[in-house]
Amino acid sequence: MKVNFYAYFREYANAKELTVDHCATVEDLILFLGQRCGRRMQKELLKEGTVSDQVIILVNGRHIAHLGGPQARLQPDDEISIFPLVAGG
Repeated sequence: MKVNFYAYFREYANAKELTVDHCATVEDLILFLGQRCGRRMQKELLKEGTVSDQVIILVNGRHIAHLGGPQARLQPDDEISIFPLVAGG
């Protein structure tokens, strides 16, 4: 699957995108990215054992909240996008 990173997540991953072997769920992917990309990545993605409310994770353009949250199933051809939550005025 293809994982696209945006904003400071690109710095943490040292890449704009990664190709990842199949992870069964979003949670598995987050744990993999924490191991692959380091502690800063995991710290931003996870808060108190669940997906941080300061990150947006899309699977094929759909927010994971609409797909089952961290337990959302992933397929090898999925495209994942990871963004920080942004606000502005």
